[in-house]
Amino acid sequence: MRMLIYGAGAIGGYLGAILSAAGRDVTLVTRGAQLEALSTRGLVLKGKRSGRPDPIRVHAVAPGAEEPPYDIVFVTLKAHQIAPAAGHIASLRAHGGCYVFLQNGVPWWYFDRIASPYAGKPLKTLDPDGMLARVFPSDTIVGAVAYLPTTTGGPGVLTVADLPSDRMVIGEVDNSASARTETIAALVGAAGWKSEVSTDIRSAKWNKLVNNAVWNLLCALTQASNNEIAVYPPARDLAKAMMKEAIAVARAVGAKVDVDADAVVDDVASRPAMLSSTLGDVRAGRQLELAALNSAIIEMGELTGVATPQLRSIGACAAVLDQRIVADGVAIRPVSVRG
Repeated sequence: MRMLIYGAGAIGGYLGAILSAAGRDVTLVTRGAQLEALSTRGLVLKGKRSGRPDPIRVHAVAPGAEEPPYDIVFVTLKAHQIAPAAGHIASLRAHGGCYVFLQNGVPWWYFDRIASPYAGKPLKTLDPDGMLARVFPSDTIVGAVAYLPTTTGGPGVLTVADLPSDRMVIGEVDNSASARTETIAALVGAAGWKSEVSTDIRSAKWNKLVNNAVWNLLCALTQASNNEIAVYPPARDLAKAMMKEAIAVARAVGAKVDVDADAVVDDVASRPAMLSSTLGDVRAGRQLELAALNSAIIEMGELTGVATPQLRSIGACAAVLDQRIVADGVAIRPVSVRG
């Protein structure tokens, strides 16, 4: 079985490395310094459990240098990066193969192939012209959620936190049980990343998203960790309000969300500090992943009549920050002013 990892950042790099180490036929697609590091040295994987003594050799290529077709195409780009590459990615799948989309947030196919009052409703914040729906037929898509906190130490170097909650959850768009999801979960699980098959992938996505919708944006705007936000009383109250809005929207569209906002935020205040990936993007001068983590929730709130004033206000501030990063070509990071 031939596999492709399209986007060898943190999640894609880890997935490609462990599958390669397990002897699987897998190709990683990346560019720039990451491509050079993976091609010449391999991926250096660090972690209490996941760490390896030597770099893991991988087969990495630039976009356009793939050798299709591939039976499984793992798309590990961020949500806003998919559309520009969609036509090319679509050309890489073998007949009868599938795409596994490993993005945070609401997917553009959310209302496809399910019984819902909103069945077939497109989400304009995610797929404004319907291009993604045309290029990726929903019966070729496997939805996925990744739990794998990581930090990067430069090109080709990845440190995994190795938490008990680390896992990949996958599921069919129509919530059916399928042989291909069992096969994918078995392949990834055998390589070392615990994998589960869900028959309610949308609820699985929401149970992570109600956290991402809060911490990703607040960390990015404040340059603070989630813990630092949660221990400051006014910010803690804001985080709880944002999470409650996201939970209300999730339930309004039929998702089962097993999250108590007050308990979650209070728990974050007692845990070690973690920085969001969106804050990492701010500090690296990269476009922010806002549509899938914020704008789509607001759109769904409008659709269902659920008010989202806190998410809307924080999203507006994050959008201005994103405009400055993109338009000015700048990275924004703390600068020490102490002697």
